[in-house]
Amino acid sequence: MAPRQQLVTTHHLNGAEIRVYTHPAQQPSRGVIYAVHGFRGDHHGLARIVSHLEHYTVIVPDLPGFGTSTSMADLPHDVEGYAAVLNQLAEELQLESSVHLLGHSFGSIVAAKLATVRGFASLVLLNPISEPALESDQALLAKLTSGYYEVCAKLPARIGEPLLRSKLFSDAMSLVMTKSRDPEIRRYVREQHRAYFGGFHSRAALAQSYRASVSATVGDYSPALSLPTLMVGGLQDELGTAQTQEALRASFANAQLVMLENVGHLIHYEKAPETAAAIDGFLQLLATGQAEDPAAGS
Repeated sequence: MAPRQQLVTTHHLNGAEIRVYTHPAQQPSRGVIYAVHGFRGDHHGLARIVSHLEHYTVIVPDLPGFGTSTSMADLPHDVEGYAAVLNQLAEELQLESSVHLLGHSFGSIVAAKLATVRGFASLVLLNPISEPALESDQALLAKLTSGYYEVCAKLPARIGEPLLRSKLFSDAMSLVMTKSRDPEIRRYVREQHRAYFGGFHSRAALAQSYRASVSATVGDYSPALSLPTLMVGGLQDELGTAQTQEALRASFANAQLVMLENVGHLIHYEKAPETAAAIDGFLQLLATGQAEDPAAGS
């Protein structure tokens, strides 16, 4: 699909210069979505989904420390810190309670936390983090990766920076996480990771964010949330099995779960049309008052 119109604004909060990318809705407008990207990504990661939600105004900030946004000086780069700055940003953008909140991967945790302190019409979680990485089947890999980030943060910049921005590292991640056999999709994922996986602002903020991403889950906040929630996961997601996703759904007061086949943790790349269709269907049912049944779609 053709790229959508994009408006870019700059905001200064907590010592960070934050870039916000707003995609105005085509008419008739169906609402506004405030979106939170995942760890080591930026607004580009949600571009394919945004392209399929043309009747929604979609607002995607680059989280502080990633993409074109600089690191914060006054808040930690963790779930609490990101939720706090996104709340401040929402105030500055004058976002009303009719706005829908969306988060992908690590952004799903941040979005869930943000929804506990600010009112939204609904919550949409893509590849929600449903189990602590340090307690999952991927615990060893998570610990090794955490050590890698910590060591690279302490090494001299001339050594640590190239290691963290290595194409070999991003290609290895692409190879492991991509489930599609379509060569065009595999190439797209590899190119996206090569282009944007190294777009972090500082090694210290990166290490701090990674620690937060593997030590928290959406379940830390879901029991406190009553707003209508849609979860979209992948059946081959190493970071959240179908069983833990269902357990997470049950921890919400009002949540629906859609599990997509033949995809893992990269539904925003590999299954963007299907993911966008699920989001649009959910939000349209919500607008007509038909998305209130917690058992629907579970």
